[in-house]
Amino acid sequence: MKERIISAIIMLIIFVPILIIGSYPFYIFTLVLSLMATYELLKLKPKLPNLIKIITYLFVGYLVLYNYLNTNYLINFDFRILFSMFLVYLTSLVVINDQEKYNYKDAFSLIGMTLFLGISFNNFIYIRNISLYLMIYLFLITTITDSFALFVGKKFGKRKVAPKISPNKTIEGCIGGSLFGCVFASLFYILVINNTNILLTIVITLFLTIIGQFGDLVKSNIKRHEKIKDFSNLIPGHGGILDRLDSIIFVIMTYILISNLI
Repeated sequence: MKERIISAIIMLIIFVPILIIGSYPFYIFTLVLSLMATYELLKLKPKLPNLIKIITYLFVGYLVLYNYLNTNYLINFDFRILFSMFLVYLTSLVVINDQEKYNYKDAFSLIGMTLFLGISFNNFIYIRNISLYLMIYLFLITTITDSFALFVGKKFGKRKVAPKISPNKTIEGCIGGSLFGCVFASLFYILVINNTNILLTIVITLFLTIIGQFGDLVKSNIKRHEKIKDFSNLIPGHGGILDRLDSIIFVIMTYILISNLI
């Protein structure tokens, strides 16, 4: 517990100033996080050739910084990036010609992984470029939801949500987390960002708290399948980057999908 608290304090000391400053310090910080997350997923495929790993880091980094100064990039994605990924990963099957180290399943898996990580962390930059307060609002959703889900679950939890995926997660905890996350995050949005449609804000915020918990279950599902406790130990006491950012990644993606409603 002591190690976990110390790590949390250090993360806040590093992250909060960078988040407030934004701009290039935030872009670089997000890029570093994305590469660390890439490292965590590549660890799950230890037999991959180093060249393929390097290519994956390069693709993820490019996607993270793609059009980072343009807040309208969502409707201007260059599909030549995607075509390049198909060509590189699939033609590498012939070049490497070693089914044990690299096969078509690995190729398509890496394409999906690269797109997921690159776009997810690019979304962090996209949201921060729009508004610092919007970024805080989304982080409040996941932080408060996760904290109260844990607290309520320990105090009142009896019924399991998905015992085969996450044995400690309970229905009571999920409900408690969503309610508290919705209240605090909605208040912040209404008081600081926009108060023109209070009911819609509350409904969307509640929906995002649920999505965040699904993100956590997705992470747990992957770890259960891979038979690992954490993606890495890059953050002592907390696990890896993906262990900490799973919920916010899903919340930000969902917010971008429905942002025209709020």
